[in-house]
Amino acid sequence: MAVFFLVVLSIYSLANIYIYFKGYNALPVLQANRLIYALAFFLFSVIFIAAKIIESKHSSLITDILNIIGGFWLAFMLYGFLFFFLSDLILLLLRITGTISAENIIHFRKWAFITTIAASVILIAGGFVNAVIPVVKQYDITINKRAGDVRNLRIAAVSDIHLGSIIRKRSIKKLSGMITELKPDLILLLGDIVDGEIGPVLRDDLLKYFTYPDCVDGLYAVTGNHEFIGGGSVTIPYIESKGIRVLKDEMVILKGGIQLIGRIDRDSRRFYAKERMSLSDLMEKADTSKPVILLDHQPFHLDEAAKSGADLQLSGHTHNGQMWPLNYVTKKIYELSYGYLKKGNCNFIVSSGYGLWGPRVRSGSRSEVVLINITFTGTKP
Repeated sequence: MAVFFLVVLSIYSLANIYIYFKGYNALPVLQANRLIYALAFFLFSVIFIAAKIIESKHSSLITDILNIIGGFWLAFMLYGFLFFFLSDLILLLLRITGTISAENIIHFRKWAFITTIAASVILIAGGFVNAVIPVVKQYDITINKRAGDVRNLRIAAVSDIHLGSIIRKRSIKKLSGMITELKPDLILLLGDIVDGEIGPVLRDDLLKYFTYPDCVDGLYAVTGNHEFIGGGSVTIPYIESKGIRVLKDEMVILKGGIQLIGRIDRDSRRFYAKERMSLSDLMEKADTSKPVILLDHQPFHLDEAAKSGADLQLSGHTHNGQMWPLNYVTKKIYELSYGYLKKGNCNFIVSSGYGLWGPRVRSGSRSEVVLINITFTGTKP
């Protein structure tokens, strides 16, 4: 973890230093007001980190505001770096080809700065609007197994709510309304219910605003990596205190003999040095002649699940990159970073999530609730 945070902090610092000098070299007014510019830039660059440190000690409306401002700065860091870097490549090409004179370089830098700011603001503003308008993503799948007298199962699944300083009461109430309108038989929460530090959630008891209709098969959840960041020994009992059954390497039998298996998140090892049960050990308890639904927050090792006898795996975690062009990065990391895939007889669905981490910006994906309609077509033996 120390190495991880050192790498992240180094990248964060270098990106800010790069953007600082791009602005400083582009506009004479910033050079004339060097001290003011340096102080203002420093404050914006440290605000997100400061907010997280303060929040870990004491959560308040002030830390919420700092997190929001710091989140938008993170978004600007991404787009500022990308567009400034692109302008540097263009300038290098113009210099190599001799198509720009020395006196025009100053004008190029100024307009590169203006263009970068404008493009970043447009992307961030559009991404903010996109983030606060969640959609329902529907999948219709068939499982060729018999589930007693149950022929159809309607599941509402939600991943990555990230309740905390940014996703608060209004968002959780909206989620509750969306789920109620879907009238599901079963509700599944796919991890990262809480953003990290539990303080902002406990301050206003945010999960008390999560309401849902009576379901035939109830409400279940699994842990995500963020449940462990702020202390799983506090976060998980809080979630369970709201009547949410958190499956921790456990299996429950639903109506029709449908088996629901929930895995502890793989990052429990990183935070608590605790290994989760292997999938093969979990599946030993299952009857694979009947439907098996697997919940695993992070969509790794799909081949293992496909060979296990499971019929459906639901995951989240990726946010589908959340901000363009990071969605292309997640596609390289995960076999399935978003959407639907079938391997063998197993159906895989990865959600982009309802909430978000860091910036309240979604320029590369949508906030969503997943609706899965399952039809069981197995014949009676």
